Amino acid sequence: ATHPATMPKSKRNKVISLTRTDKKGLEVKEALVGQIHDALDTYAYVYTFTVDNMRNAKLKEVRTAWRHSRFFFGKNKVMQRAFGLGSDDEYRSNTHLISEHLRGSVGVLFTNRTPEQVSSWFQSYAEQDYARSGNPATETVTIAQGPLEDFSHAMEPQLRKLGLPTRLRRGVVTLERDYTICTEGQTLTPEQARLLKLFAKPMAVFQINLKTRFSEGELEVLE
Repeated sequence: ATHPATMPKSKRNKVISLTRTDKKGLEVKEALVGQIHDALDTYAYVYTFTVDNMRNAKLKEVRTAWRHSRFFFGKNKVMQRAFGLGSDDEYRSNTHLISEHLRGSVGVLFTNRTPEQVSSWFQSYAEQDYARSGNPATETVTIAQGPLEDFSHAMEPQLRKLGLPTRLRRGVVTLERDYTICTEGQTLTPEQARLLKLFAKPMAVFQINLKTRFSEGELEVLE
C-alpha cells in the first residue's frame, strides 16, 4: 500500500469541518497525491499526453502493455498539487513545470523505459475504431443498391428505422437505391454512427500523443 507523502504545512491554519463524503473525497485525493509522489521516486521519466478518440477499453490495453510503467488520467488539480504549482511547494526540483501542462483532457505516464523506446512504441500505436455521434466523417460512405446479404431478415426493420430505403425481397434484405450514409467532413448523427458500425466502416483512430517529457529537473516540449 502506498502512504501519502507528508505535504508541507499550510501557512494559513484553516479550520474546516468535513462531512463524511468530504472526508472520503479527501482521502482519495491524498492517496492520489501519495501515488504520484511514489511514482516520482520510482521512475526516471514523466510524460504528459493527450488522447485522440478516447476509448476506455483501448486505454486499458495500453496500460496492460505498459505494466512496467504507471499511468494517471484525469484529476488535473490533484495532480498539480502533487507535482507542485511553484518552486515553493513542488515535490522535487522543477516538478511544478509538469503542472503547467496539465490542462484539459491530459494524462501522465511515469516510466523507466528510454525515450527511444517510448517514442517508437507510441508513434507506431494506433487503433482503428468506430466513430461516435458528433465526430466528423473522415470519408464519404455510399452503399450500393441491391441485396444486403450480411443482414438477416430480422434486421430489416432496424435498418429502415435508421434511414435506409430497404425492403424484404424473397426474405433477403434489399436496398432499393444507392444510399449515402455520410459525406466527408459532416458531423455524424447517432443514426449514421450506428450504420457505420453495422456496415463495418471504422472512422476513428485511438492514438496517444506525447506532449512533454520531464527528467532530472528538466522539461522538454515534444511537439
